[in-house]
This record gives sequence, C-alpha cells and structure tokens, in this order.
Amino acid sequence: MLTLPNLLTLSRIFAVPLLVFLLWPTPRPFDYFLAFALYCLMGITDYFDGYLARAKGTVSRLGVFLDPIADKIMVAAVIVMLVFIDDIRNYHIIAALVILLREIMVSGLREFLAGLSVSVPVSQLAKWKTTFQLISLGALILAGAVPYWPWVHDVGLISLWGAALLTLLTGWDYLRVGLKHMD
Repeated sequence: MLTLPNLLTLSRIFAVPLLVFLLWPTPRPFDYFLAFALYCLMGITDYFDGYLARAKGTVSRLGVFLDPIADKIMVAAVIVMLVFIDDIRNYHIIAALVILLREIMVSGLREFLAGLSVSVPVSQLAKWKTTFQLISLGALILAGAVPYWPWVHDVGLISLWGAALLTLLTGWDYLRVGLKHMD
C-alpha cells in the first residue's frame, strides 16, 4: 500500500492545506510565488505517481481510488481560493462553477457506474480538459506573483474558459454513457 506512487498521491492531498494557506487573504507576491511553486510540484507528482505505478507494475486499488480524489481536491481548493481572494471574479466565476459542478457530477457518476461494474475510461478530450485546467489555475496563481505582467492573468482566464468548455463536452460524454445504465 505504501508504494512510492501512493506516497506521491498522498503528498498531493496533504499539500492542499499548505497551498490554501499560501493563498489565504491577502497573499503577497512572494506568497503567490510559493503557491505557484507548490502547485507545480503537485502537478509533477501527479504525473510521476501514475507513470511510476505503470512502469513498475505497482498499480494498486488504493492508487486508483486516491489519484482522482487528490486531483479533484487540489483543483477545487485552488478554484475556491482564487474566487475567495478575487483573482477569479465577475462572470468568470461561471467558468469556475462549471468546472466544480462537473467534477462533482462525474465523481458521483463514476461511483454509480462502478457499483454496476461499468468502467468509463478517460477520453483524450478529458485529458485536454485537465491540461487546460492545470494551465489556467497555474497561470492565475502565477499572475499574483508577477502583477507587472497582466497578460499572465489573461492567459489564466482564457484557459479557464477553455477548460470550462471542454468540461461541458466531457461531462456530457460521461453523462451520456451513464444514462444508458440508469432505469
């Protein structure tokens, strides 16, 4: 159970409170920089936990269970904090809400389908959604560290909307598959 990939996944979960603390109001540019560095480290561990588990043949049920939870906890915490500290505001909150609602819906749907022994593989479009999401949130955190480069914040918001659009598309794909198995 305590394989390196699982420890990397657990480290992401345990790093979330530190990430939230670094973004707690009112963060200074250095706090944003540290939060961005931690966020990047968390992203790197997300890549390596899966890579190492597959490469070493140590894919475990615990890892399969925890990895998507760790991802969703990180994304949800960052979105909530960025809204809370007003880095995501106005109508951009709609894009953030779409992402959060989809994550909850897909988690529930996957749990329901697992009870029916139905597996829903991650699509290539869902991988693109995740990429846009990670770039977006990273850029929005980095923007606080480099306020003299306002274009970084713009990149974050544009990517957030791209992620929201892909979120709707992939969420519909998952829902369509799930509806086939509902009474």
